[in-house]
Parts: sequence; C-alpha cells; structure tokens
Amino acid sequence: MTAWNALYRSQPLIAGQWVLLIGTGGVSIFALQLAKSAGARVIILSSSDAKLDRARGLGAEAAINYKTTPDWSDAVRAASADGVHHVVEVGGGTLPQFIAALALGGQIHQIGFVAGREAPFNAPAFVGNFARLNSVLVGSRASFEDMNAVMEGANIKPVVDKSFAFDNAQAAFEYQKSPDLFGKVVITV
Repeated sequence: MTAWNALYRSQPLIAGQWVLLIGTGGVSIFALQLAKSAGARVIILSSSDAKLDRARGLGAEAAINYKTTPDWSDAVRAASADGVHHVVEVGGGTLPQFIAALALGGQIHQIGFVAGREAPFNAPAFVGNFARLNSVLVGSRASFEDMNAVMEGANIKPVVDKSFAFDNAQAAFEYQKSPDLFGKVVITV
C-alpha cells in the first residue's frame, strides 16, 4: 500500500516516466514491480551489488551502488537523461541528492527515515526545480482494492525473502532490520 500510494496518490505515475528507488526492502521492491507494470523506467540504489543484480532481474533499467558511487545523483541524471519524475524515499538523510536527481516538476515521496532523520534541505534547488515533497502513509480500502486489481492484472507476486513461524516472530523482526533483506519478510500463522 505504501508503494502504491507513493506512485499513484499525488500525481500518478505515467508510462515512460523515471522512478528512483533506494534500498531493496519490501516497499522499494513493490514500487519496482508496480512501476514496471505501469511502463515506467526504474533506477534503484543499494550498497550491495548482489541485490542490485537481483533488482535488474526484476526489470530495473539502472542499478547504482551508493557506497561505490557517493555522488549517485550525477549517475542517476546520466542514466535518466533529464532526471527522475518520482523518488520513493525510505532512507532519510539523502534529500539533497534526491533533489539533484529530480526532473523538472519531479516528486519525492517521503516514507521513512531508515538512514536517519537529519536531512539538509536545499530550498532554492527544490523550488527552482518545481519539485514536490509528499509524505506517504498507508492508504484507504479503495486504494488497496485498486492496487490489488493492478497486481492481479499484471501478475505481480510479492518478493518474499524469508518466512518465519509465528513462534519465531522475534527472529523475523530482527531479520527485517538486517542488511541481507530483499523484499518482504513473512510470519506464518
């Protein structure tokens, strides 16, 4: 739902637009799948080359290691030609580079702050780019039904990294915080 609301709540994603994702957790991987099903082009950032390879396998046009490419906004602009139209931001602390990676009129959909809550804000660059910053939370039942219809029509299946028995729920929550995570963690009941 979070990925759906990021891409479809404010100014909905349009086929051919560029989407920038950070990380390979559940929200980012669902956003990748939803964006590809809509005909968008995706750039994904991760610190793991192995995870970037997996993301390419799901359809990402470009995959950038933000550890080995610290000025990744330049690489994003080079890959997308004119910048990205949508950023699904789950990390926090990276706002200046996301602003630099935006196309004119682009949107940053702020979801979380995994990397920290401190983010310097370059207001002139943001305003000069006619950018939008949207906060994203879970959505309504109607949005949930819309998302499920698209997922069914596009045959999108959740990428489940690991499943844990209910009795082992604590381990599931610990794994959720692990740098090894790719996609969703499931607790079976």
